[in-house]
Amino acid sequence: MKILITGADGQLGSELKISSRSSDDQFIFTDIEKFDITNKDMIESFLIKNRINLIINCASYTAVDRAEEEPELAKKINSFGTKNLSVISKNLSIPLIHFSTDFIFDGRKNIPYTEDDKGNPLSVYGATKLESEINVNKYSYRSIIIRTSWLYSTFGNNFVKTMIKLGNAKNLIKVISDQYGSPTYAKDLAESILKIINYEKSFAAKNNNSILFSDNVTKRHQIYHYSNEGIITWYEFAKAIMDIGNIDCEILPITTEEYKVLAKRPKYSVLDTKKIQRDYNMAIPFWKDSLKECIEKLNY
Repeated sequence: MKILITGADGQLGSELKISSRSSDDQFIFTDIEKFDITNKDMIESFLIKNRINLIINCASYTAVDRAEEEPELAKKINSFGTKNLSVISKNLSIPLIHFSTDFIFDGRKNIPYTEDDKGNPLSVYGATKLESEINVNKYSYRSIIIRTSWLYSTFGNNFVKTMIKLGNAKNLIKVISDQYGSPTYAKDLAESILKIINYEKSFAAKNNNSILFSDNVTKRHQIYHYSNEGIITWYEFAKAIMDIGNIDCEILPITTEEYKVLAKRPKYSVLDTKKIQRDYNMAIPFWKDSLKECIEKLNY
């Protein structure tokens, strides 16, 4: 297959560049200069010219606090851009894998969120990502939406790299201790995406069907949750980063109210990942094991 990756210069796209090296499929990696999801004409001409069989949409506006100051841009990329991609993919009968976030939830639960829980975002970013989900489900040909949380990688800007940088520069860091979630190592997510593709290809071949995500009508549009196993706070995450990285820096726990930011965050946004593990016979690594692997790579 010819598989298009949008937003390929981000954390997930960068990990997919590495993970896909072992694939038999042809991956085409693009970012905004080559493939702008807000430009309808560019989308259609590129998909037709390159005969794309599957779209993996990693393109997204992810600056959570800045989105409060520039909501129009966040909406343009996350909502309208995803609608463009979905509509054209349907016109060309191309399946779509799209990524969303734990920030679509308000964090009022105290048990992990399932795929059936309704979104109630607290921020502009969360609202535009929820709109992206609605557009994918409403307009796309066939789709899988994967919600993830607390994404980090050896690539790009993220919490792990920020903590390492601050830890090496300061003796004390204050980190929020009353927000609960699960980190996601982008490498693990990238490898899981390839497993999903291979599973769907195998299923289609067994059923003499060339269309992905087509085993039944209800499978036409699916939502899954993916994060590493385990539930922690940002404070516990930061402590683990310092311990694993052998960084001598004290971490001081503080409350959400003590840390002033523009966008509200859900206090509990743990994602229930049982569905994706069941449907794709997938084992998900424990968060600390993946964190160790990432920090080892950063220190290499």
